[in-house]
Amino acid sequence: MSDRLPIHSYFGLNSLDKFSTILGQNSSMPTTNAQIRPVNDNQVEQPVHRAPLGLRWRSSFWFTTFAVMLGIIVDLLVYTIIIPVMPFHLEQLGYHQVSALTGWLLFAYSAGLVLSTPPIAVFSERYNTRRMPLIIGLLLLVGSQVMLMEAPTYAVMCLARVLQGISSAMVWTIGLALVCDATPENLIGRQLGITMGGLSIGSLIGPPVGGALFTRFGYRGPFILGIAWTVVDLIARLLIIERKEALEYSIDPQRVDKYEGQTKEKNDHQKCGPRDQLPVEVPLEINTTRTLDAPSPSCSVDDKRKRSQKSVLIVFFKLTKSSRALAAFILSFAYGIFYTIQEPTLPLHLQDQWGLNSAKVGLVFLASVVPTLFATPLTGWYSDKKGPEWVAFACLLLALPWSVVLILRKSLALFVVAFVLQTFFASGLLSPVTTELARVSQGIEGVGYAHVYGVFNIAYGVASAVGPLIGGQMYDNLTNGWLAVCLLNASLIISCTFLAAFSVGSDPLVKRIWKRPVLVESSA
Repeated sequence: MSDRLPIHSYFGLNSLDKFSTILGQNSSMPTTNAQIRPVNDNQVEQPVHRAPLGLRWRSSFWFTTFAVMLGIIVDLLVYTIIIPVMPFHLEQLGYHQVSALTGWLLFAYSAGLVLSTPPIAVFSERYNTRRMPLIIGLLLLVGSQVMLMEAPTYAVMCLARVLQGISSAMVWTIGLALVCDATPENLIGRQLGITMGGLSIGSLIGPPVGGALFTRFGYRGPFILGIAWTVVDLIARLLIIERKEALEYSIDPQRVDKYEGQTKEKNDHQKCGPRDQLPVEVPLEINTTRTLDAPSPSCSVDDKRKRSQKSVLIVFFKLTKSSRALAAFILSFAYGIFYTIQEPTLPLHLQDQWGLNSAKVGLVFLASVVPTLFATPLTGWYSDKKGPEWVAFACLLLALPWSVVLILRKSLALFVVAFVLQTFFASGLLSPVTTELARVSQGIEGVGYAHVYGVFNIAYGVASAVGPLIGGQMYDNLTNGWLAVCLLNASLIISCTFLAAFSVGSDPLVKRIWKRPVLVESSA
């Protein structure tokens, strides 16, 4: 009796099928795990399998968003937790010029991230897989942490950081694509904004926790914590059910709302033709069995697979023909420069101008990171409501004056407030940019989510590698290095503001204003 089909699973059958199935269950015939039911009136009976446990919540876009956000938190935790640790460890090993060696370790991470992103993106789209590369990435992350923890030489440390960069490329490329796969189109901005919150959380807890664990437990302490959180992340990724798998059981994560789902279902019937699913007049129920030889239940998934069989050169060529895609990539690169150029210069400026030590500098960074926890979800939500063009333009415009205020040397309190507000508005740019990339992917044949987020990852990775080098050289070699850094950031913001006004969105702001009709009063 434990293998009997539940009563609600009969509602998709005609009256004769229901009657026959009920008679078959009430008889003394034995049942097996591989049950038999007719697929439809024109097909022969096929063996079916039961749905996985927790199919609905494991395939939901909320759980997918949580799992990818957790992956980003762990990625940033592992990346930043060694920042206060590595210089002291290198000194204990007898190395000199520790600052330069630490910089090369950061560069090794960026190199692994940038170089591995193109093949990862192409592989994910060509074979239509998300979860397996994410799991492989976590296994690489565990191995790299063990290597870095037990590394006998500096060369092994660099190799471990390269592996960490490869793992990071998987979560930033495939993870964001997975969120877009599972999320309704009108909610992509909000969910990407929530996902991007992991960037702030990981950056917030990594350095102070790493320093405390290093002081209390020694060099291995931070790595043990990182490995423990990686295992938690691995469990979450193993629980994920991709949309293509959920569709086989008549569950679509993009149709969670009953009324919204009915509307989308009707559109799908008009586009793809009738399918063997439940009527749209009743709430969508889980089809607890799956026919082994049944055709794909969604034409959109099949189309996506066909569109994705492209080489990296063809995809890149397609993206360069889109002004929206180019604008989004330029904004991603500019954000990476803007964010990282101040990392090596801000501590020195605070020390030279107001005599702050490392602990107080850390508090300034902490004060700037906390507001960003709310910036990306807020701007992501508003991008869904009004469009990414409005949000990108507003974030850049509001960040500009505070970049100029940072030049002033009158008050430390004013400087901290200006730095916090600048970081808040600048970090809000990530959500509209990633939302814009998702919409660009939907509008270009042959380009998938992993492709656009792969190029986004490359743009930001290159910027994060060269940004600290530019900032450090400017601060050390110019008479007023901090002024030069602030003016460079202000110039980037001004240029990006114009770019956002002209090129972001399907109907950019400048074109809207230019096309706005002029009302002429008619004479009586």
